[in-house]
Amino acid sequence: MHGVSEVQVVHTAELPTTTLEAARALLDEAFDGDFSDEDWDHSLGGMHALIWEGAELIGHASSIQRRMIHNGRALRTGYVEGVAVRADRRGRGHGAALMGAVERVVQGAYDLGALSAAEAAAAFYAARGWQSWQGPSFALTPAGVLRTAEEDDSIFVLPLAIPLDLSGELTCDWRDGDLW
Repeated sequence: MHGVSEVQVVHTAELPTTTLEAARALLDEAFDGDFSDEDWDHSLGGMHALIWEGAELIGHASSIQRRMIHNGRALRTGYVEGVAVRADRRGRGHGAALMGAVERVVQGAYDLGALSAAEAAAAFYAARGWQSWQGPSFALTPAGVLRTAEEDDSIFVLPLAIPLDLSGELTCDWRDGDLW
């Protein structure tokens, strides 16, 4: 990792409005305008990993708390959201540095790490030790448990102390927008 700046890790509550605005702009740009208000909301309320070049934010990732149900047990889950590095700064180790920071948060505070990966990012997460969930996925919704088959191939987990059956069922808690 050549030239990687220090990663700042801070809770949403401690971020000034200007930093939140910079993070949202970075994510909008990185996801080519396909980053909704709900996606942004999903990135808030937890710990943010930020990389700056001078006064310019070039990388962001966050870990927020969610509940996943697996094998009849509710697991406190560090769910990774809003991972992005500015396009002209990719390939320099910034994504790995961001993920290292959020993985330390997840490993220190949760039973499980989880995320939903874009197809282009799947190999990146797998190389870091994240495992592809092989079983069926569900969401606990206001109308009951809903099968989320369209998400099955995008879910990755970071197993910690709790034994997991990667071919078993995994159910996420409810939220507006994308459930995973």
